Amino acid sequence: MPAAYIQNETEFDALLASESLVVIDCTATWCGPCKLIAPLIDQLADEYSDRVKVLKLDLDTNKEVAKRFGIRSIPAVMFFADGNLAETMVGAKKHEEYQEAVDRHLA
Repeated sequence: MPAAYIQNETEFDALLASESLVVIDCTATWCGPCKLIAPLIDQLADEYSDRVKVLKLDLDTNKEVAKRFGIRSIPAVMFFADGNLAETMVGAKKHEEYQEAVDRHLA
């Protein structure tokens, strides 16, 4: 099942307040490397569906979120633990690297 898109900053903040671990893939339709990691993020959403919220955020429609977290290049995958930004991985990574990051923050 593919990772859903967060629609706006209000939904984004509500998620951070209600979930213990949230993974956000910051993406854009024009971003080539973002298209490469999209299936990996979907796979992550599937694998961890019972423990972690894995979502996508289109930065073209959510510029304020990008500004708030200093996202200057994408793809950028942000990991939030208990509402706080714990880690940001910038650039296309291997699936295993995303898994390792999730496991680190679940521990």
